Amino acid sequence: MSSAELASGGRQNVFGYVMRLIARIPFLVVGGRLYGAEELGRFAYATITVEFAAALALVGLKRGIALALARGRQPDAHVLADAMLLIVSAGAVIATALALLPGLLFPSGLRFEAERFLALLVILIAVLDLLLSGLAFHKRIDVQVLSRSLIEPWVLSIAAIGLWFTPLRPAGLLLAYVLALVAASLVAWGPAVRQFGRPRGWRPSLARMTAMARENLPVAGADVIDWTSRRLDLFILGRLASAEVVGIYYVAQQIASLAGRLRTSFDPILAPLLSRALAANRHAEAAGHLSQVGFWVITIQLCVVMMIGIAARGTMGLFGPEFAVGGIVLVLLLLAELAASQASIAESALIYTRRHLNLAISMAALALEAAVAVALVPAWGGAGAAAGLLAAMLVMAVAKQILLVRTLGTAVPMWRLSILACAVPAFLYGWATLLLLPEAAHMFATGFGLPAIFFFLMWRFAFTEADKLLVRKAREERR
Repeated sequence: MSSAELASGGRQNVFGYVMRLIARIPFLVVGGRLYGAEELGRFAYATITVEFAAALALVGLKRGIALALARGRQPDAHVLADAMLLIVSAGAVIATALALLPGLLFPSGLRFEAERFLALLVILIAVLDLLLSGLAFHKRIDVQVLSRSLIEPWVLSIAAIGLWFTPLRPAGLLLAYVLALVAASLVAWGPAVRQFGRPRGWRPSLARMTAMARENLPVAGADVIDWTSRRLDLFILGRLASAEVVGIYYVAQQIASLAGRLRTSFDPILAPLLSRALAANRHAEAAGHLSQVGFWVITIQLCVVMMIGIAARGTMGLFGPEFAVGGIVLVLLLLAELAASQASIAESALIYTRRHLNLAISMAALALEAAVAVALVPAWGGAGAAAGLLAAMLVMAVAKQILLVRTLGTAVPMWRLSILACAVPAFLYGWATLLLLPEAAHMFATGFGLPAIFFFLMWRFAFTEADKLLVRKAREERR
């Protein structure tokens, strides 16, 4: 795949990231201001549990499907059918367990008997992720952007507002979540059917399903551990701190995760590239792709971290005066997401080449996060949990980068001195607005001025021609 094609997929994902960023903030405001902290917390716990269950049901195929399709051992429709049968089977077992034990979703108990059927979303989410990953292998990144970055977040926000004015208000947030996922799935199914067609001649095979599951277990473990590392802090905080602290931390976590989603938005385009290059033993090509995408992600994410982090107190205050004290928590979580980006990009190759060692590093980082958080939360509250996550992400980033370089036999530079050189003036501008302007004016000036300064400097002094392809329309796309 050429640099222009890589940039095309990356450009679509950056667009989708911006759209998701714009849509997610209104939902958090609606959840905090209209429904309240308690209802938002109940929603958060239930949906986090469902999404964790869906990550288990995927058996690593969100990323593993790219390698299965790249091998070409069966028609693509047959590979997808095997994968779908596997995750539907796993999802059905997990969803049944959640439906029978609704206390896992709602620790305080069911309000309505129908709430137990929220467990069925496990299958819906897992199938949606599989379809989007399969389409991404065939360069249909646009479907991912439309489904997950436009339809899902906007339906979630609009439905939450609309349901507030109906008798369904007590279940408004959960119903909005269901509607958003159904809408996102409907958008994905049409292109998937057109791309893969019917699996003619396909027959279910327990042997093939078992082999697929066994092959993807290390990837599944890495995915689940990565997902858990983003939620372990909230779980520990819930056990050791008050509900109010947990609520403030949850909002900060959601804002910080918006920066992290930029990193994961590149997975659909990066996985097919790496799977093909590594399958052909073209390590230098794989390193080039990782370095290029890593530079793009770190550049954009650093800008987001500075923009939100400098205005952290004001950003948290948007959700209510009591949330403003979470500013330091938000800063720590943003830094953790920045560290996690390098680890995640390195892992994109390690899951194909050093699966078990990659998994071991992730597990060690998870243990470190738990230890630091348990030690610091009693004294520092949410800041202690965030510090635990930051420590774990820093250690994991360094370890996985070292392993990646040794595995590929070549350097994989993602950071460049030019990024830091351009970031300094932008940071000083943002800090000056914080000191000199009222809060509202400071947030406005930082939100628009800081990225303008940073990206002007990057474009003028740091971007190469390959870097500029991310935002420059490629000739192939104009034809």
